Amino acid sequence: MNIAVLTGGGDCPGLNAVIRAIVKSARTNHNWDVVGIEEGYEGLRTPVKTRPMTEANIQGILPMGGTILWATSGKSPDKVQKSVEAVNPENKKSLAEEVKENVRKLDLSCLVAMGGDGTMNIAHGLHKAGIPIIGIPKTIDNDILSTDLTFGFQTAVNTATDALDKLHTTAASHHRVIVVEVMGRYAGWIALEAGIAGGADVILIPEIPFQIDKVCKAIISRYDRGRRFSIVVVAEGALPAGGEMSVLKHSDSGTVERLGGIGNKVGEEIAACTGMDVRVTVLGHLQRGGSPTPYDRILATRFGVAAVDLIAQLKFGEMVCLKGNEIQSVPLEDVVHALKVVPPDGPLVRVAESVGISVGR
Repeated sequence: MNIAVLTGGGDCPGLNAVIRAIVKSARTNHNWDVVGIEEGYEGLRTPVKTRPMTEANIQGILPMGGTILWATSGKSPDKVQKSVEAVNPENKKSLAEEVKENVRKLDLSCLVAMGGDGTMNIAHGLHKAGIPIIGIPKTIDNDILSTDLTFGFQTAVNTATDALDKLHTTAASHHRVIVVEVMGRYAGWIALEAGIAGGADVILIPEIPFQIDKVCKAIISRYDRGRRFSIVVVAEGALPAGGEMSVLKHSDSGTVERLGGIGNKVGEEIAACTGMDVRVTVLGHLQRGGSPTPYDRILATRFGVAAVDLIAQLKFGEMVCLKGNEIQSVPLEDVVHALKVVPPDGPLVRVAESVGISVGR
């Protein structure tokens, strides 16, 4: 067989580990050739952007962040849904038609697509169009259905937790409230897990619209008990009860909206209602970059090997996933209709509230 691999959506730690695992497993166990597709699905439009993937050109990439195949992201959900049918104005062909034609020209037996919900949506559409494809879930947001974890998430949590550890000392030294805005888009997994691990006093997530008076009450209560500083973790998609998410750039021309700014808004409101000195830190793309943790390197490697195993079994139209500690697979159609978000009354939220963390409700 001759298989291809691409990385769609935003970058995250662990993508290169998957590429490495696919190449090594395909060569070692089956003597298959592997082709890398550059810049996500765009690399399969005409003219194609490919490169041969050999054990020589994957040497040393296991600990590298990002993706050596590059990626594209930023399309809105509606744009993603229509991407398979979207017509290229230069040749009047849809993505599905172009990809199918180029898969045939490249003599590819299967395409392996790594990415988040947008990438999986397109993969599902391509599968329905008759293109043999396997999906691998990737996102620091951990918001893909049917998998307990995605690689990249634990590295992002580690980065955010490390930042919280550092911010604790400066907050305590100056009796400040420090608000830390983290990524996650419409899901609060990074904020919740990093907040618990980093000893936050308040955690605000999209799934639980917050009441600012409850947040201020928690901070004032700490101050009255002699705890003269507080750490507030805010997911970028957090929103006040009855309000809306904070958007830095609205969706236009098919691009996805860019969330952000809620950290500064929360900081201003805390300063106004408590009278305390408040500082805001936005971690931003620090959470996407850097070397993957050992856990993410292992999970990424397991996913890559599992994808090759599915190809060997001719089980196309599947996405590899983690269930408990077992690597399994699910049909792509089972993962593309919704996002996996934090249950507002789930075990992690209960743990946070049980140790005195306010979630603003």
